[in-house]
Amino acid sequence: MTLRITLIAILAASVPVHAQLGGLIRKAEQAAQERKQQFDELNITEAEEIALGGDVSAKIRERFGVVQDPAVHEYVSLVGTVLTEQTTRPTLPWTFIVLDTDGVNAFAAPGGYVHITRGALGLIKTEAELAGVLGHEISHVAQKHTVNAIRKSKLVQLGAGEISNRGQFLGELANRTYDMVLENSFDRADELDADKEGILLVLKANYAGTGLTDFLTRLAERNKDQAESNGLFASHPETQERVVRAKQLAGAGGGAGAVVAARYASTIKYQPTDITQVAVIVEGSAGLTGGGTAKPAPKPAPKPAEKPRGFGLGALTKSVTAEKPSQQVAASGGARGVGPDRLAKGGGNPNPVKTAILPSTLAAFKKGIA
Repeated sequence: MTLRITLIAILAASVPVHAQLGGLIRKAEQAAQERKQQFDELNITEAEEIALGGDVSAKIRERFGVVQDPAVHEYVSLVGTVLTEQTTRPTLPWTFIVLDTDGVNAFAAPGGYVHITRGALGLIKTEAELAGVLGHEISHVAQKHTVNAIRKSKLVQLGAGEISNRGQFLGELANRTYDMVLENSFDRADELDADKEGILLVLKANYAGTGLTDFLTRLAERNKDQAESNGLFASHPETQERVVRAKQLAGAGGGAGAVVAARYASTIKYQPTDITQVAVIVEGSAGLTGGGTAKPAPKPAPKPAEKPRGFGLGALTKSVTAEKPSQQVAASGGARGVGPDRLAKGGGNPNPVKTAILPSTLAAFKKGIA
């Protein structure tokens, strides 16, 4: 009798234990599935990277407009192509776009989309300098800095309970990536790596490795009365440190290489715009390109340089959209002390200018790098 009671007690007790064990197993399986989903979401394929970059590039073109000059685009594309041949990703569909704004800036979107502004071309003096700037942006793409930054971030938390499919996830990713690219939100290591890899590309293409340092020095002089967060190369590390490091890298390459000043001057006719005369988007203007009121930017008082900060998508603002976007840009710029180059007014035509670089044209162009 005692034995029967004991067995009944054991069986009765085993029911909730079994149920609890089953619940734990189900939770473990659910957690494993969630981890797999998170990995799949951040494991962006190259095709998805290219599509993502195309979406981001369209937003950038809409924001700043595109210079409608095929000759300028062909020239920039030729310099860029000479460099991309030296990368580990030469087969990407590399696309070079000249943005229609006086602001001095450049943007690299994933998948091979490289943008440089008309204002930057006006400040640049030689083909080697152009190669230095493009090499930096190309290296962000070749080294997958944007994609890796997304993987390191907590982006997947953005869509918990909100993003129900892959397409929706990638659409949200495009918005956040646009924010990151526009804000130059690469971390310190990525910026230095892009400097290093860019200079190596320039040297391999037989350009002088000093082009980037020459341009950065001129840019620093132009921006000396601005907050450190103004435009191109203005994030972190500070410009002066990058000039020093870039000079060391260029010197390690032997200091040889072509400058190609004459060809640049004969092709690019833009003149630099004083930073106090760069028209900026202001609150109340309409359209992504600031088609309403614009005014020359005032010269702000110098601000202490901010300490380098890490990258985090959670800290970014929402992407500029079609609803009063210029007001959003002006508001976010004011909050960060962003200078005229970031808020620069753009042109009204966002249509890309198609260029086809023939092998014979590229071969002839390379002969001029001497």
